[in-house]
Amino acid sequence: MRRFAVTGVVLLMTLAGAAAPAVAAPGAAKPVVRCEFTPTPDRPAAKPVRPPTPTASTKGTAFAVLRTNYGEVVVALDRSNAPCAVHNFTHLVRSLFYHHTQCFRLTNSARLGVLQCGDIHRAEEGGPGYRFADEVTGRETYPRGTIAMGNQGPGTNGSEFFIVHSHANIPPVYSVLGRVVHGMDTLDRIVAAGIAGDAQDGLPKHPVRIHWAVTLF
Repeated sequence: MRRFAVTGVVLLMTLAGAAAPAVAAPGAAKPVVRCEFTPTPDRPAAKPVRPPTPTASTKGTAFAVLRTNYGEVVVALDRSNAPCAVHNFTHLVRSLFYHHTQCFRLTNSARLGVLQCGDIHRAEEGGPGYRFADEVTGRETYPRGTIAMGNQGPGTNGSEFFIVHSHANIPPVYSVLGRVVHGMDTLDRIVAAGIAGDAQDGLPKHPVRIHWAVTLF
């Protein structure tokens, strides 16, 4: 618990006055939005979890800590930019969905440098048993430190997310949750450890595990 307290202090010092992303999702001027979380019986929940409530706030910033075997990563989640996605992410964190899970994909190429997590069984397999719509404008960019939802096509968001450790030259079709505000050195250590088979895209050479995840506010 001492380590967690130190993280909280670092977070407050780092985030005081942190700028929010410039692009807001459609409808974000309203205090709340309705979200539709559609069950996927062909893809049942990989861990016990219920869909979030259908109402999401568009105000403020949520903070979450991911404690990995390489160190901590603290993320600031912008409710105004992707309210349903942030609502879903914080719900999964509070439901312990990400506890004791593994990040099954690491990429490090000229086009894409991300760590992909949130799949329980293997890359792109093992979601929460429901899906929800994208929150994109077509103007999204994904610089270093971005945390965004992963998907397998339009409207297939669930539990999968990725963090950009270098750059991501990809189409603007992934909802941006927010950004890393503490712990990019953790991502750098993961990248330095390499990818299995010395590939540019695949399973991390050494397992990347999320021991636990918590929300702070």
